[in-house]
Amino acid sequence: MSLVGLPTRALRALDQRVVLVSGAHGGLGSAAAVACAEAGATVVLLGRKVPKLNRVYDAVAQVGAEPLLYPLDLEGATPDDYAELADRLHAELGRLDGVLHCAAEFKGLTPLEHTDPAAFARAMHVNLTAPWWLSQACLPLLKQSDGAALVFSVDDLARVGQAYWGAYGVAQHGLASMVGMLHAELATSTVRVSALQPGPMRTGLRSRAYADDTDAQARDAGAYAGACVTLLSSAGATHRGQIWKVRA
Repeated sequence: MSLVGLPTRALRALDQRVVLVSGAHGGLGSAAAVACAEAGATVVLLGRKVPKLNRVYDAVAQVGAEPLLYPLDLEGATPDDYAELADRLHAELGRLDGVLHCAAEFKGLTPLEHTDPAAFARAMHVNLTAPWWLSQACLPLLKQSDGAALVFSVDDLARVGQAYWGAYGVAQHGLASMVGMLHAELATSTVRVSALQPGPMRTGLRSRAYADDTDAQARDAGAYAGACVTLLSSAGATHRGQIWKVRA
């Protein structure tokens, strides 16, 4: 696995840290979870598809400490559900040092005019509202860490701001705005806020936009896992408040 942005000397950059990965069974989420475990973290795997979570669990367990599974559907979860998650993390692990948001929902390119209202609302919720509810619930626990990181994965903003990207594209721009806003509000705290904008990745989400993807620059999601580790580690202080654009 390529560890982009992660120096060889920092391969255990997350020792004794607890990291929560949302969308942990997706392309980037699963690769990042394994990389975090390799870097020494105890990883909490959050996602809605239990069979896929179990496969990621096995991969993480092979390279690091035994991870924790936390099945949760972002579409139906309430603020109380996220508060319960934070309480359980505190009770079982005693700490939380990082949250990596990799969950995303995208059904395909559709003109806004013809988008079903319920589908638009669902995409906005899963891609924007739910990540904020999760972050808000975890902030009190993150603030107890001596150097916590709140990291969002965002798509290429120039690309998804074009026609037909619908609620997903709108939500991605909302996430980018939230990074700057949260950074300003938490600048004097111990919690760093940043985002990763990876280059084109061969994922299920991308395949729903490009049926015949011939982009020679597209890489496996694992090529960006190391960049996630960097942002979650102390080395991520360099990118505090920023959207780090990385090309593998």
